[in-house]
Amino acid sequence: MQRFLTAPWPASITFMSTLGIVLLLGVSYAATKAIPPSGFAHTFGTGVACVPPAILIGALLFAVRGYELGPSRLRIQRLLWHTEVSLEGLREVGYVPDAMKCSGRIFGNGGLFSITGVYQNKRLGRYRAFVTNPQCCVVLALPRRVIVVSPENPLAFVQSASRLHPNAKVEESKGDV
Repeated sequence: MQRFLTAPWPASITFMSTLGIVLLLGVSYAATKAIPPSGFAHTFGTGVACVPPAILIGALLFAVRGYELGPSRLRIQRLLWHTEVSLEGLREVGYVPDAMKCSGRIFGNGGLFSITGVYQNKRLGRYRAFVTNPQCCVVLALPRRVIVVSPENPLAFVQSASRLHPNAKVEESKGDV
């Protein structure tokens, strides 16, 4: 398995992450100050105050830390575990810097420590994103789904994938995959 670092956060992800931390912790702090001293309202208020930190911790746990590319799978490193994607039948791989342009989020995280989840746009259709920088996107087209990642060195990632999967079409330009 060849390891690839994630692309550095652009200013937008840094801003969203910083703003998200401040807002979520601020809301939690304000909620704790409004909790009544006892009764059901105390229990309910405590639960409400715990929601923003839980969102923050959840986003942090699902953040993308790196990629490992092997002959049969792609492993996306998370904070405490990894997500594996089978690369069986890889059809195309390419560096597409604007792959996420005009995407709509169906389910996932849109910028708190990473961009992860299920997205959709006209170019790729529905796809799964594991991205830290939307300008460094590599698109992997599989028989039944599309995966988008953002390694620090997209061209090296594409070259490695093409060596491991010689039948996959390689698109190293900024064109469509």
